[in-house]
Amino acid sequence: MGKIIAIANQKGGVGKTTTSVNLAASLGVLEKKVLLIDADPQANATSGLGIDVESVDIGTYQLLEHTNSAAQAVLKTDSPNLDLIPAHIDLVAIEIELVDKDQREYMLKKALEDIKDHYDYILIDCAPSLGLLTLNALTASDAVIIPIQCEYFALEGLGKLLNTVKSVQKIHNPELDIEGLLLTMYDSRLRLSNQVVEEVQKHFNDMVFSTIIQRNVKLSEAPSYGESIINYDASSKGASNYLSLAKEIITKNS
Repeated sequence: MGKIIAIANQKGGVGKTTTSVNLAASLGVLEKKVLLIDADPQANATSGLGIDVESVDIGTYQLLEHTNSAAQAVLKTDSPNLDLIPAHIDLVAIEIELVDKDQREYMLKKALEDIKDHYDYILIDCAPSLGLLTLNALTASDAVIIPIQCEYFALEGLGKLLNTVKSVQKIHNPELDIEGLLLTMYDSRLRLSNQVVEEVQKHFNDMVFSTIIQRNVKLSEAPSYGESIINYDASSKGASNYLSLAKEIITKNS
């Protein structure tokens, strides 16, 4: 049975999509069967895996509308063992369209029932907001990974997100766990980076992944080539960080 993990933080620019794409690719390279769902209208995970967003006919939007099945939305990627359900800018409209639907928070959960068992891991790249899209992702998931950048204001907004997770646990999905907090964009030369790491580890202790994602030029370059860091430069620091995270998650779940 596949484990569904949402990658969420309502702050933009914390490394959500970078983590979604590269963790998915790393798990795939480690011989796990992985599905990545792009649930962000910006569709960066889709283009970051080399899929032309304009050519997307069936994706997350159709999944949430229940006009197509999950199996119909799945695309193969160039990354080993990695499939994708792509996004398109039309996903922007979904929040408005779902508003008066019954069971609107459960649309994604229902859509994934048919294919959940085909994968070891299903990762959901969430939009940088706490709207209906992210709520659907959290309701459908077994766990959530929260990326936190090692920068000023890193913890701002974290309380709000943790409260959202709590209310989803209470109302929609009692099974939802926090898989871990992931420190991203770490620069060992900066005192601030080190302070953030210390602070997050002090406050959240066991909830923090041992793996820390370092700032890495190759990580920022890879998406413009439509490749994961594993395909783009497997010897880079970014690749070894994400492989390490993937191993940590596999060990935790075995």
